[in-house]
Amino acid sequence: MADLMNLENEGDLQAQIEEVEALSSIYGDEWCVIDEASRIFCIKISNGLEEPKLAACLQIILPPDYPSAAPPIYQINAAWLRGPERAKLANSLEDLYVDHAGESILYLWVERIRDFLVEKSQSSETVNQPDKVNMTAEEEVDDYDEDIPDFSTLKLNTENAHLFMDHVNDEEMPPIKHGNPITDRRSNFQPHLAPVVTPRQVKMVLEKLYENKKISSATHNIYAYRIYCEDKHSFLQDCEDDGETAAGGRLLHLLQILDVRNVIVVVSRWYGGILLGPDRFKHINNCARNILVEEGYTACMDEATKSGGKTKKTKSKKTK
Repeated sequence: MADLMNLENEGDLQAQIEEVEALSSIYGDEWCVIDEASRIFCIKISNGLEEPKLAACLQIILPPDYPSAAPPIYQINAAWLRGPERAKLANSLEDLYVDHAGESILYLWVERIRDFLVEKSQSSETVNQPDKVNMTAEEEVDDYDEDIPDFSTLKLNTENAHLFMDHVNDEEMPPIKHGNPITDRRSNFQPHLAPVVTPRQVKMVLEKLYENKKISSATHNIYAYRIYCEDKHSFLQDCEDDGETAAGGRLLHLLQILDVRNVIVVVSRWYGGILLGPDRFKHINNCARNILVEEGYTACMDEATKSGGKTKKTKSKKTK
């Protein structure tokens, strides 16, 4: 059995090498090798137009069993790509993977993203500066080169090749709780929380939230989640800034400090026209902590703090 697995891994590695060589030849300078040993790459993708110019950066990690048994781990960086549009693009990439399971998929992904950029630039909703739609003055981007990623968050998940694909389609929709908003200088922050145990449920929660017109129209929908994998004794975790640079990483750090698990927290921000500076990060994390406390996710940690001991933090059962 071990010999068979080694042969499969060797076949996957050879397929990856050939695919990377082909992509490098096709895309030239747009294709970038970040860490060849760790199989980390990125590519800049644009719509090829002078006006309006849209671009995105696709970051990729190739797990050892890609393409035979696992999809690439990916992240799309584009300041203008928000909520429902991000979900729509992610769904189309997943559909491509399912349709071509076991095959090299990166070229199809790149061209699908390029088609998406062209479609958006040709839509009636495109404005003169589409890469700044819904951005606050605190988050203006002068050039899409600034979307080159911080790979620290992507590397977080290299041990979990099943990051975004979960083929169990009969999972129940987790209940979503909405917390109390915080208002400061006309900016509003509201947290949302749901229990999750699979990446599929994370996707379901996000899609359900984006169905709400008020939430989907928020300037930013920042989220982070942590799922404890019992079999691996490790966490599957990820975060999203949604244009509020570093906010997702700060939110994930809060979940790590509180050591909560099997939960996703989303914080919606509606920008009120007045710059808040660092206070915006304080409000995002306070919102998140408040709803975690209200829903009982920090009860065990609080008890441990009082007793001076350490304990495993899980959601406590509420008594009626």
